[in-house]
Order: sequence, then structure tokens, then C-alpha cells
Amino acid sequence: MTETGPPPLPLAPFGIQPIFDERVWGFRDLRPWYDHVAAKEPIGEVWLTGDECLVATGPNKGNKLRALFHEAHQALLGANATSPDSPLLVKVLFAREKLSVQVHPDDAMARKYGDPRGKTECWYALAAEPGAQVAAGLKPGVTLEKLESGIHDGTLEESLEMLPVVAGDLIFIDAGTVHAIWPGSVLLETQQNCDLTYRMYDYGRPRPLHIEKSLEAVRFKTRAGKIQPRVLADRTILIDVEYFRVERLVVAGSRSSASLPAADEPVQEFAFLFASAGAGRISGPGFEPVDLPTRSIVAVPAISPQFAIEDLGGLDLIRISARRPPMA
Repeated sequence: MTETGPPPLPLAPFGIQPIFDERVWGFRDLRPWYDHVAAKEPIGEVWLTGDECLVATGPNKGNKLRALFHEAHQALLGANATSPDSPLLVKVLFAREKLSVQVHPDDAMARKYGDPRGKTECWYALAAEPGAQVAAGLKPGVTLEKLESGIHDGTLEESLEMLPVVAGDLIFIDAGTVHAIWPGSVLLETQQNCDLTYRMYDYGRPRPLHIEKSLEAVRFKTRAGKIQPRVLADRTILIDVEYFRVERLVVAGSRSSASLPAADEPVQEFAFLFASAGAGRISGPGFEPVDLPTRSIVAVPAISPQFAIEDLGGLDLIRISARRPPMA
């Protein structure tokens, strides 16, 4: 979507109010991670940047994130934005029980069935208990016939490639990867802004399965697995792929906004800043300071006034930047 006219005005960074999403496999009490106890059903996902999340600070406070992106997409995403939608969905996942064995479609398959995009994602382990595992892909030699029989006779787990998880691991799950999350870890999930999930097997829970579409979506060889971090002087790049880059930034007291993008990043790239530990504060001329409490997130528009981020104590800063998606 390319528009003519005057350039968009800068939009200051702003906080986002999370949504606590009910999932049958989640927890009722998220403390000490979040001061939240479920009133009814357990909470499995904390949506930090969902379309229905509310802006928490600044002049757009109270607006839904989807509406703000549509109203100010050029300021948020840059003058060359091709879509008014938020490009990324960021969540924190809390699994008390095994999630379903599932797969996500790629962009082409999603569009085949009327959805705008598929779902490639990654998980950053904020914490992990001894023995924590996830499934990321299929064992060598698994066939479509073995997958189908495993779904129907309850032996699907035998075909899964299991990975141990420790805090600090980054696991990539590209579209088409059969995967599952088991209990024992708290995961920061970064994904395309899409919640399409095809369940293959759900351990007898009374939820719909999507066997036909899941088998269509499956890729037997994917790029899924643990990604080795790339350590630089001022940051550690956890993953850098076609839809997103996730990195840990060294703040060391205070850090300017000009130093947050990596040297090889395009100018005017949209990003989120997440405090995985500690707290920070963002301040700059022309806008009220924005606090970044522990496990909260702030959106940094592509066209933003200059600012500084201050470490208020123990800040472990995760920066998640949106990359230009591949052309269809």
C-alpha cells in the first residue's frame, strides 16, 4: 500500500496492555510472572501485541492496536509500508499440560484458504525446569502414512523430534513444521501476526482437529531447531530470519534510540522492546516518559522521535524487529 502526500509525522513509543488468553493447558495463577489469577478458565498465553490489545500510554491510550496500525501505519511501519496490519504477534506461553501436536501453514497455503498470511514463529526460553522439552519437527524417515496412522492410533509422539530446553534457548519453528510444547518452560513467542493453527492430535481433549489441512501443511524437512546466538559487542542476535529479528541488547545505564538498530538494518524499522527481567524507562523530547516494567512491552514506531532507554535496575532488554516479508 503506497500512498502519496506529506510524510507521516513521528509517533512516540508507547506501551501496550496485555490480554490474558484462556487455554485449557494453561495455569490459573501466573504469579510471579504476572500479577494475574484467572477468574474462570486457566491462562495459557499472554498476548503482548495482539490486534485487540489496548494502547496503554500516550495520546492513543485506550485505542485497539489494530485500529492504530490502520490509522497510522506509515508512522508505525515506515513510508514504504505494504500493509496496514501489525506484522508481528508476541506472546508469553505458560504450559501446565502438553499442548496439541500441531502445524501452521505457510503464506501460500494460508492465502489459498482466504487468510492473509501464514505463521512462522520462534520461542525464546525465559525459564525452563530440568527435563523441559519441546517437539520441533519430525524424525528422519517419517512418512505421511506414518503420520496419519500415528494421529489415529495415538502414537504420533513417536515421530516427533524432541529437543531439551534450557533458559536462553532460541528455537525456530518455520511454517510447515510439526511441533508441540510440553510443560516445564516459559516461552516468549514471536510470530507472524496470524493465529492459524492446525491441530493434528490433542490428547483426547474435546477440541476440533484439522487433520486434512494439517497433513497438507506438513513439510518433512524444515529449518526448525535451536539457533545458535551471534554475540556482538553491544548485542546478542538470537535469530534473524525473513519475518523477524530477536536480539538481547546491552543497555549499561542508558542507551540512545539511534544505537538500538543493528548496523545492517534498514532505516526506519518497526520494533518492540520487551523487558524479560528488570525494568526500564523510555524518555525523549516531546512525549511523556514511558515505563517498561518487568515482562511488559513497548512499541517503537519506524518514524519515532529520538529517545533514550534507561536501565532502572536489572534490565534484560529483548528487541524484536519486523523484517520485510518475502514477496508472494
